[in-house]
Amino acid sequence: MSEIARSAPESGSTLPDELRWNFAVVIPAYNEAPVIPDLIRELRTAFREHGLDGEVLLVDDGSTDGTADLARELAADWPGFRVLRHGRNLGKTEAMVTAAQATDRAVLVLFDADLQHSPHEIPRFLEAMGQGWDMVCGRKVGHYDKRAVSSVYNRLSRRLFDVPASDLNSMKAFRASILQEIPLRHDWHRFFVVLAADRGHTLTELDIELHPRRAGESKYQGLWRVVVGVMDLLSVWFLLAFSRKPLLLFGTAGVGLAGTGVLVGLVAVYLRVFHGVGFRPLLTLVLLLVTVGVTLFGFGLLAEMVAQLRQEVDQLRRRLREGR
Repeated sequence: MSEIARSAPESGSTLPDELRWNFAVVIPAYNEAPVIPDLIRELRTAFREHGLDGEVLLVDDGSTDGTADLARELAADWPGFRVLRHGRNLGKTEAMVTAAQATDRAVLVLFDADLQHSPHEIPRFLEAMGQGWDMVCGRKVGHYDKRAVSSVYNRLSRRLFDVPASDLNSMKAFRASILQEIPLRHDWHRFFVVLAADRGHTLTELDIELHPRRAGESKYQGLWRVVVGVMDLLSVWFLLAFSRKPLLLFGTAGVGLAGTGVLVGLVAVYLRVFHGVGFRPLLTLVLLLVTVGVTLFGFGLLAEMVAQLRQEVDQLRRRLREGR
């Protein structure tokens, strides 16, 4: 996997001219009013110093502290800065989707509002995108309060999904078209890299410095977030492992249970014929195993039909996007 150098960005970068304007910075924000002035000021500076002319889409995700109004006021003279708003707090995934639907720029840069990454990193991500990658992921370098939990999560994800990225939940840039072909469920922004790689999209990583949060508080805390993350991880693993061939799971389990039922039945017959022992719980177990096994196998066949329909729908959507 190719890797871009860690050196700080310079004004004389090799950024392709098209990518100086054909991108949008997506900033999900929930109750981030304390950091909004610094965010807008540093974004302006980065855009000016690097000659950038892309859009900035700040998605206010149901904030109650005036985040949206403050951002509109401070960026009123910036034509490329837009504030989108959710009526209630929906989540980072929904913020990504809302921004993608509101712009026609070819590349999206996902950037956190807390300024734990510098806006001066944006040109580095665009330069890497200009080399032909479909996605560029950030790899956090520096002190991280949740490093232990994040490390376990990332390692488990790499083990399950074999993704060539070591940090799945950081700043990233990607082609906007990827979001059109990957339906994201709530909180699945954490698996966006996994789902994109599964579709064959190429990706690389950049080391990016992690800065302390300047104001406000983290929105991703608590044991419940860990539980939800693990359950989502298993859900995505199941989707990727068995959605294309569900009979591998349900059929194998069904045949195994039914076969076990047949063996138990033979044992029951042997005991009855040769030893004169009738053991009713064995008969009940046989009925249970065979019934559940046949049911699972039938469920697997139905799931195969659903998977086939899903593949046909995906192909139709792809043709429609390509205008064929």
